[in-house]
Amino acid sequence: MGITKIDGFTPEVTQMAEILKALGHPARLAIMEYLINSPDCINGDLVDHLPLAQSTVSRHLSELKKVGLIKGTITGNCISYCINDEVWNKIKDFFNSSSDQITPGKSCAC
Repeated sequence: MGITKIDGFTPEVTQMAEILKALGHPARLAIMEYLINSPDCINGDLVDHLPLAQSTVSRHLSELKKVGLIKGTITGNCISYCINDEVWNKIKDFFNSSSDQITPGKSCAC
């Protein structure tokens, strides 16, 4: 795989690209959906809700944690995961500010 050129892009856009790339897998989207809809941080019960092995779920959790989308808290032998509100709000703000620049009714010449 080649090196992706990121020169000339703002740090915000580059960071957002990494976050969105992490979300580009169905398992990670399912994990995020589960965490968003879960009232508490979760631990082992996530494996019961996905058609994946524990090791695979752990790998996907690691990828989400690496880009800051989720946080993990160690309690005894368990790690509890929850959404990182700060990063989640950055995603929402990024798209909200981008959508403010779209002119309603503007047609595409395609």
